[in-house]
Amino acid sequence: MNEDVFWQLIHECSPSTPDPDGHQLAASLAARLAKGPVFDVVGFAEQLSWALYRLDRQEYGDDLSSDQFLYTRAAVVAAGREEYESVLRDPQRFMPYASDLVWAEALLYVPNNAYEHLTGDEWDRSTQYSYESYSNRAGWTEL
Repeated sequence: MNEDVFWQLIHECSPSTPDPDGHQLAASLAARLAKGPVFDVVGFAEQLSWALYRLDRQEYGDDLSSDQFLYTRAAVVAAGREEYESVLRDPQRFMPYASDLVWAEALLYVPNNAYEHLTGDEWDRSTQYSYESYSNRAGWTEL
């Protein structure tokens, strides 16, 4: 799955009603990916981890716990490509997510849920980039 397909999927699965915690989006994404094939689930996981990794920078998460920072970055991804890219260009656009603790933790479990539905097995796979907070060493010069 390339980046364009990833963002198109986010867009197509985004609910038309407010979804402050990302549960509706996550359920829709998991249902779509659960139709297969497995390599789409893997591709989605890779693109999601890359998007979260790119936001893993000190100027965004300096005052947040690791969980708060991860879930807030997921909310930026859940907001869609345009918002995501604007946050990458201007770190000040991240502040409302951080100060209001806007989270989309459910987005993190989409690959797990879709994979388990497709295969009957638990997701036991690492992605090329870790989405865990502070894993992007280039984004955290003071660590």
